[in-house]
Amino acid sequence: MDEMDETMAEETTALIPKPREPTPTPLPKLQLAIIMFVQICEPTAGQSIYPYINQLISELDITGGDPRKVGYYAGLESLFYITEAATVLQWSRASDWVGRKPILLIGLFGTTLSMLCFGLSRTFWMLVSLSDGIVERKCIMKSVLADLTDRSNRAQAVAFVPIVWDLGSALGMFLGGQLSQPQRRFPKLFPGKFWGEYQYFLPALASASLVFFSALIVLFLFKETAPGKIRRTPEPHALDEPEGPSSDSSSDLPATKVTLRQLITFPVVISVSNYIALAFLSIALAALVPLFFATPIEIGGLGLAPPKIGLIMAIQSISIGVFQLFFFAKITRRFGERAVMIVGMSMYPIIFALIPVIGATAQQSGLSAFVWILIACMLSLNVLADMCYGVVWMFLTSSAPKESRGAVNGLGQTSVSVARAIGPAFSTSLFAVSAERHLLGGYAVYVILGTIGIGSVMLARYLPTEMWEEEEL
Repeated sequence: MDEMDETMAEETTALIPKPREPTPTPLPKLQLAIIMFVQICEPTAGQSIYPYINQLISELDITGGDPRKVGYYAGLESLFYITEAATVLQWSRASDWVGRKPILLIGLFGTTLSMLCFGLSRTFWMLVSLSDGIVERKCIMKSVLADLTDRSNRAQAVAFVPIVWDLGSALGMFLGGQLSQPQRRFPKLFPGKFWGEYQYFLPALASASLVFFSALIVLFLFKETAPGKIRRTPEPHALDEPEGPSSDSSSDLPATKVTLRQLITFPVVISVSNYIALAFLSIALAALVPLFFATPIEIGGLGLAPPKIGLIMAIQSISIGVFQLFFFAKITRRFGERAVMIVGMSMYPIIFALIPVIGATAQQSGLSAFVWILIACMLSLNVLADMCYGVVWMFLTSSAPKESRGAVNGLGQTSVSVARAIGPAFSTSLFAVSAERHLLGGYAVYVILGTIGIGSVMLARYLPTEMWEEEEL
């Protein structure tokens, strides 16, 4: 009887047609290209300081000549994220109402001015005051990307985000490493007192110029994408492109304001929580690795110079971007977003366990071939970890009502900014105190961060196996 029931069930199931995969909507190429170029600028500006920040702090003579104390001041980027946490939600919600374009322009022009002033800084407190002078635009760009895509083509568009970000990071690392101290490295090209006094203005100028150019592109070529803003625009075809999700009903949605309480749903909370964990570990690692590279070998680092640090980090960024461009969408479709998130977050405990092994090996054999192999392994693991950004953004976007994408992204970015404000100062200061007081043999920083990484893997397991359905409010 059971066999007969199974046979009938199989025959009945065979009659049910399998649902077809939706045909992906063509992506709006020009608008997407513009926003991707803008996306390059943020990591270019932000990452350009990493190769030289530790040496700059040493030259400001605030550590008393003790290289073990540099870590107490190296987490300078935390200050930017403190300001971001206080303002990003307001900027994001404003973008839902006044549009994405005005907020993007404010951020780009603000970043240009801030980078120029940063390069002219001569005191630690001036660096502090300028580190939080950049208007956040990352979440605005995420909202734009959500506006330009739908569920059928979002993974395809997201596949470009990591390589764009990593190309920007690579460019920033390269500029910071190769253009710092130009008078010492290229005395004939940069003579005079100015370049001798402002040794880090050239990388800041290069980064600022790129940001300013992107602002001009947005000003003259970018078209508004905010659904509520488009609805109030008298022109019926605001995007003016036949391709992309033009058939989406988002342009007909009423421009209503959603309260924060309405946004606090389980999908949003669990997505934001995973975003926080990822951002904390990622930024902590990003601040820790250059400090580890720059710290002398005898106290647990590798003793590398800024040009070499910048080159290594640039190679890592390019590798991450290229890998994700070719494999992110395929891997995500094959294994699912949740599995990719869990595996990616699992890389952080391994990376934090590998760093002290590299340091101990360098103390025994110097910068041997085996040390460089270990460095390559550590940086390669970050390829999988970096995939989590695209995945967690997809979870966050699917949890957001269409009319409130900016607000939800702002809510996520506000929470993440707190984590990013804590991460760099926490990891670099913990590195310094571990080395100075020899906590757990000098390895306390890696034990603590590795433990946090394990907890983040457990948090990722709460994500659903299927993406949430997008809602309209």
